[in-house]
Amino acid sequence: MNRVHSIFGGVIARFAGALVLTFLAATLISATKSPFNEHQKAYYADANTVNFVRPGLVIKITAAEIAQDGTITARFKLTDPRGLGLDRLGVTTPGVISVSFIAATIPANQTQYVAYTTRVRSNATTGRSAVQATAQSDGVFQQVGDGEYTYTFSVKAPATLDRSATHSIGAYGNRNLTEFDLGTNRDDDVFNFVPDGSEVKVTRDVIKTATCNKCHDQLALHGGNRRSVELCVMCHTPQTSDPATGNTVDLKVMVHKIHTGKELPSVKAGQPYGIGNADFSKFGFPAAPGTSNCLACHEQGKGAAQQDAYLKPSRVACGSCHDNVNFATGENHADLPQVTDNQCGTCHVPQGELEFDVSIHGAHQDLRFSRDLPGTVFELLRVEDVGPGKKPTVTFTIKDKKGNPIKASDMASLSLVRAGPSSDYAGFVSEDVRTAIGPGDGTHSWTFNAALPANATGSYTVGIEGYRNVTLLPGTKQERVARDAGGNKVIHFAIDGSKAEPRRQVVSVDKCNACHASLSLHTNRRNAIEMCVLCHNPNQTDMARRPATALPAQSLDFRTMIHRIHTGKDLGFDFSTWASTEHSFKEVGFPGDRRNCGACHVNGSEQLPLRTNLLQVTDPRGHLNPVGPTAAACLSCHSSIQAASHALANTTTLAESCSVCHGPNADFAINRVHAR
Repeated sequence: MNRVHSIFGGVIARFAGALVLTFLAATLISATKSPFNEHQKAYYADANTVNFVRPGLVIKITAAEIAQDGTITARFKLTDPRGLGLDRLGVTTPGVISVSFIAATIPANQTQYVAYTTRVRSNATTGRSAVQATAQSDGVFQQVGDGEYTYTFSVKAPATLDRSATHSIGAYGNRNLTEFDLGTNRDDDVFNFVPDGSEVKVTRDVIKTATCNKCHDQLALHGGNRRSVELCVMCHTPQTSDPATGNTVDLKVMVHKIHTGKELPSVKAGQPYGIGNADFSKFGFPAAPGTSNCLACHEQGKGAAQQDAYLKPSRVACGSCHDNVNFATGENHADLPQVTDNQCGTCHVPQGELEFDVSIHGAHQDLRFSRDLPGTVFELLRVEDVGPGKKPTVTFTIKDKKGNPIKASDMASLSLVRAGPSSDYAGFVSEDVRTAIGPGDGTHSWTFNAALPANATGSYTVGIEGYRNVTLLPGTKQERVARDAGGNKVIHFAIDGSKAEPRRQVVSVDKCNACHASLSLHTNRRNAIEMCVLCHNPNQTDMARRPATALPAQSLDFRTMIHRIHTGKDLGFDFSTWASTEHSFKEVGFPGDRRNCGACHVNGSEQLPLRTNLLQVTDPRGHLNPVGPTAAACLSCHSSIQAASHALANTTTLAESCSVCHGPNADFAINRVHAR
């Protein structure tokens, strides 16, 4: 206790000179809405601590200049989220702030930066040395106001600098507030200017940070301080390479290769791809259909000045993914050497007359979204003759996107899946309905062969899935067969004829598609979460398809499976499931921060307590089997035996008591323990 008093006494003494500023901060913070949200540690901090510490960090470069002798000076501010100045040294405000700076220019008639701040890195193993763009913090800092500073670089711009060219100053830093249990606060900023005072007309702006954050939430690299693409492109240029591997770290090459990873021709041929000690040879891109989906990153209409850069082919950019092409000899390039980029756009135009040609869009065309597909559109109209022990009849329609009828017999795959009860699906039946008949207007009816359980109660659900095989560009060398899959639809019905109750919504496919672009699984037949959960219920395992030599079975419960897949390499064990073959997820990682439950969950569905009528989960490979519905979700990420023991200790024959400590207003609430 004396030690605790000593620590707090030291903290109070250390910041005694800041009482006036603290009072001002307290007045401002209490007078307006908190700048923090429920996913940040500061949101849960004591009000007195928040008012005293003023957590958070905002770095803002306000001006820059290059003197005639090449001296580079930047003016910047360090503030909290409300704009109140912070002390860089951590004397008058808590938390030492470390800031580093980059200075670079975009030379005339070029598109990428050349940095003035560089270093030479050597690798003892390979014997290589490389000049690298980098940051510095060994210049001169001078405080010129409340939270306002100047930084004079230790390196000077060359006498030959072009004063009419765009120059940029980048800054990144962190504020250490761990002694207050508020973590490390981070930020970065980039300031563009022209030394001769003219208007900035040239920038490097291809992809916005917000686009990366659809998956990465939040982009935070090199220890977490670099948080924006605008900053990344200042160092990751053709100027910089990796002495360990000899690979360039030019952003357009490196990012393409990292996200292509296991699909790179060079990797498939046995040559790993990495930077430094990091091996990206097993990485995959989650956005369907993989790295051929250029627009997953090159988003249009998001404000990037060079959003159409992907439509301007070059050997470096295209060769980063197609790395088995030898442009000098023409190997794997239709035997056509390409010694410059001047003629690339002659063949590789943005859009050709036909799909699947060598145009940019044509070469990356996804079969599922071909403009020539007629489309498959399902509608579920009604479910009749329902009741315990009965065989329900489902009426549905199949049409193309123009409204023309499609016969069930023309479908390559067509199934109705029934599951129930909707309070928590306990089991399902799936029936091939391609023999369903109708009057010829696209309407069909099907009576299930499998009767409802004799003790069925509550509400049940029917879902439809299927696809046609359609030949595209018939009679040409580009002829190919595409699966024209329909969007899943579900319909709910009550066993006793009362109002049907749908299953609870936990996640949404729109949130899945923030990363996956167009989630479509099981040969493109399943594309809606409402369809997935019909089969992936608490009782479902892969027992039926798992070889006897690979027992015990694996849980296929949706919450268990999805959490484990996205935790993958961090689970501490190999999570794998069996279909026709084994699918291992031990190399899978979540590109964002898994503490952000809201990245997937909707309507606060991760909060406790869960509904009281949920089923126990069958988990033959888990520490607990069966496992309670709450523990099934939590233990899917927190996979240690200690976590399982904690869950077991708080479960009785009556129920799980997790919400006592982890409920919304408890000391260890879900959002609070996952706060960042």
